[in-house]
Amino acid sequence: MKDRLIQLIKSEDKKNPYTDDQLAGILGTRRDEVTILRGELGIPDSRERKKPYLVNALKELISQNPKISDRELTRVINQKGFNVSRFIISQLRKEIVGNMSMQNVSRIVAGAADTTNHENVEKTSGHGKTNNGMPSRAFERIIGFDGSLKPQIQQAKAAILYPPHGLHTLILGPTGVGKSNLAEAMYNFALEAGKLPQGAPFIIFNCADYAENPQLLLSQLFGHAKGAYTGADTAKEGLVEKANGGILFLDEVHRLPPEGQELLYYLMDKGKFRRLGETETIRSASVMIIAATTEDIESSLLLTFRRRIPMIIELPPLSARPLSERFNIIKEFFGKETDRIGTSIKVTQEALRALLLYDCPGNIGQLRSDIQVACARGFLTYVGGQQQVIEIDLIDLPIHARRGLLKIQNRNPEAEIFLKGDFIVSPGQMETRVMPKEDLYILPQEIYQYIEEKYQELQEQGLSQEVINRVIGGELEIRFQQLVKQFETNRQLLGKQELIGIVGKKVVDMAEQMVKIAEKKLGKMDNHLFYCLAIHLSATLERLQHNKPIINPQLEKVKNEYRLEYKVAKEMVEAVEKTADYKMPEDEIGFVAMYLRTITHPVDVKKGRVGVVVLTHGHVAQGMAEVANRLLGVNHAVGIEMSLDEKPESALQKAMEVVRKIDEGKGVLLLVDMGSLITFGEIITQKTGIQTKTVGRVDTIMVLEAVRRAILPDTNLDEIVANIDKDKVGLGRFIPVENSENEGKKEHKKAIVTLCITGEGTAIKLKKLIEKMIPDISESAEVIPVGIIGGEDISKRIEKIKTEKQVAVIVGTVDPEQNDIPFISVEELISGTAVNKIRNILKLKNQIKTGQIQKPMVLPLAEVLFEDLILVQPDFTTKNDIIDSLAELLVKKDYVNDKYLLDVYKREVMGPTLIKNHIAIPHGNSENVLKPAIAMAFLKEPVAWSADKGSDIVFMLALKEDSKEILNELFNVINDEDFIYKLMRLKNGNEIKKALLEYILSRN
Repeated sequence: MKDRLIQLIKSEDKKNPYTDDQLAGILGTRRDEVTILRGELGIPDSRERKKPYLVNALKELISQNPKISDRELTRVINQKGFNVSRFIISQLRKEIVGNMSMQNVSRIVAGAADTTNHENVEKTSGHGKTNNGMPSRAFERIIGFDGSLKPQIQQAKAAILYPPHGLHTLILGPTGVGKSNLAEAMYNFALEAGKLPQGAPFIIFNCADYAENPQLLLSQLFGHAKGAYTGADTAKEGLVEKANGGILFLDEVHRLPPEGQELLYYLMDKGKFRRLGETETIRSASVMIIAATTEDIESSLLLTFRRRIPMIIELPPLSARPLSERFNIIKEFFGKETDRIGTSIKVTQEALRALLLYDCPGNIGQLRSDIQVACARGFLTYVGGQQQVIEIDLIDLPIHARRGLLKIQNRNPEAEIFLKGDFIVSPGQMETRVMPKEDLYILPQEIYQYIEEKYQELQEQGLSQEVINRVIGGELEIRFQQLVKQFETNRQLLGKQELIGIVGKKVVDMAEQMVKIAEKKLGKMDNHLFYCLAIHLSATLERLQHNKPIINPQLEKVKNEYRLEYKVAKEMVEAVEKTADYKMPEDEIGFVAMYLRTITHPVDVKKGRVGVVVLTHGHVAQGMAEVANRLLGVNHAVGIEMSLDEKPESALQKAMEVVRKIDEGKGVLLLVDMGSLITFGEIITQKTGIQTKTVGRVDTIMVLEAVRRAILPDTNLDEIVANIDKDKVGLGRFIPVENSENEGKKEHKKAIVTLCITGEGTAIKLKKLIEKMIPDISESAEVIPVGIIGGEDISKRIEKIKTEKQVAVIVGTVDPEQNDIPFISVEELISGTAVNKIRNILKLKNQIKTGQIQKPMVLPLAEVLFEDLILVQPDFTTKNDIIDSLAELLVKKDYVNDKYLLDVYKREVMGPTLIKNHIAIPHGNSENVLKPAIAMAFLKEPVAWSADKGSDIVFMLALKEDSKEILNELFNVINDEDFIYKLMRLKNGNEIKKALLEYILSRN
């Protein structure tokens, strides 16, 4: 198949390459298989294959007529044989014009253009003069500014000088090359050139610091409103506001989640932003963004975000820079060390040769670290009184630096120019220059003071010089090794050997095999996947060994929505089956697919995770939490320890504060050991409103299992509790916490309340649906329909039922927020995902015979409603704005391909798609629909749709040929004027989707 795929792509129309869908049709296979195969062959997708031809054609047309409109440009391009939408043309045009502008800027800075008409550029000449005539020092302090880094420095100057407020900049390069220092130099240059006023802010933010908590990260950047999330007790200003009028430097920007990149895109594009939790207030800020990353921007940054950053500066690794610059960098670092110590340093010729020639993967940052290690070792001998100056010989260098000498035959004799003998540097001789501030590599400032004090202490104890050197040298060696480990990985993951000690070598080997398969299909994986799979696999194999069931409540969702991950997971599980000699159930494939989704699509976890708190008497909890976190490569579990003489009230207060802090909206699981801690969950829920569940007799394995499940997408608190150690219930492992209000009602029959805000009729429909999907429910519970009309108090109705029944779960269109009763939405019920939840809550036996399993109710229109495709009161003033925006939304979410927008316009030319009740239904051909969906816009004011009629609701239909039932249901909605009027009064997409679901349900 590979050969056929390659041949097809070679012979395709370059202006309109085959999509993966088309290739799948020709090859007679599935689309996701084509995607995987194309990825293995390194072949770009159809958009990227088309792009160079399209860009060349656009450049020619734009250069001939710069003022040509996007509409006319699209028409001419399509006449030339392309088939592209106006949206794509508009985006590419911005990119092309931006690149043309950058070329002009580079010519200005290089002195190739007349700068007399550029007031801002005039202030700084090509010779580095500032606006007061003094030489610019900002970049000259960087070694290589007039050498290998000259092109990058010119780009940096161009970015600062470009009128009116400079260009947003992205700095690329591996760790330790000096990205943060270039950003700081750009800021200083902006001050010198008068582009920024003196005192203008320069704010530095490392996106990796909060990468595990996207909500907190976005709060740090943009600020938050009071009550934006649990713990946001007051409004807070973000870094964007603090950087207003200056520069915001974002290091490791690839750790910024997609929603954060989109917010930054909006800030760069419009100069506008909102604090987290604000819905109406729009704030303004004039901020120049400088971002830095070590990653490939094509795979780590959104295309929209990249396009708003016109200036990209790539810094070379140390190995690509001339030896003369490396020699100067080495001198600079030794100069810094001699100034710190206050004593001259002599570096032997052989040590200098090694430093010049060895491979240094950590670049300049690691080079400084290795020089510091050598100076610390030399200083140890110096304080022993054996030398007059600090001598650095080959033996003082780290072993990996000494090995550099082995490569001398492969290097240019240029190195010998700098090796004329020993190199000596004294305090105060070296000019201070800017060097990379890679704290990861730098030894603490007090290292020499420590050596001196330790030496004196050991000397006073009467130890010999040899013993002193051995003791201090050993301690330094440990510190150096820690530094190297820190360089290799900055994460607190356990080592492989430690993991083998916990789960066994066989499991570790199988996990490694699974990761290799995943990386072959989906690209490089985060280390977290390996650790998560090893722990998960160990638990799975143990369950199979003891004939325990494995049930994945999310299996159907995973199969339908994570198709690519499910396909790869199936191959991974099949590999394990061959090694482990166990047949894995399909549910296990689902779990592996969920891990893959967590790693490859972190945005999917944006709804939050279940928090995990470990509470114990004595010093146990923090150790268990740390082991679980390190094993899984996360920082999720929190340990709280209650001393034996501590009052329960004090521990409860600590637990309450932690629960408030870590709750991400899905509740918190409390794992406790014994005593009064069992009751903490109920009290915390009553006082904070945060849902909690408590499990007793905690041990490390339980914590591991809880955290492993909590970090998966789509899991909830009830599912985790139901699965943690569930086979040991009755053996003292699981102690369910009964709500005190229900203590006296245990004899009462359980009840399920179906709740609808439009009346009892729909609630009865929900009751019938539940009874149909769970035929044996009558054995354990009564389903009670409740319809809420007008301003009736829902809580009072439920409280009344609770006096007579033990309410086990509430199912409905609105959450009544009863903290002691689980809530299940109509969406979950219709999709079928609620069935297992209800069965688990009622402790009904699982149905495993095919004939017994009830399929979810089929409501065709419900399956194409998505909250993120519903726009409420958008700022649209023209029909074209609406069509472009809705189509862009469908393209962005992968419901349609690029050709769909042109289809919509072609259909509108045939006749406006306006129907009853001022509703428009624009649509394109089904062949360009990837997944069926309906995008909606509920407008503030009617917008002209035809010559004499306007529309205030737009349904953009992206449907397949077999969508008759969807259209019938939609027209029922459209023809109901009262219901349409109700929809127009709703405030957001969530409310509209719920109202539509309830309406559909009431008619079935």
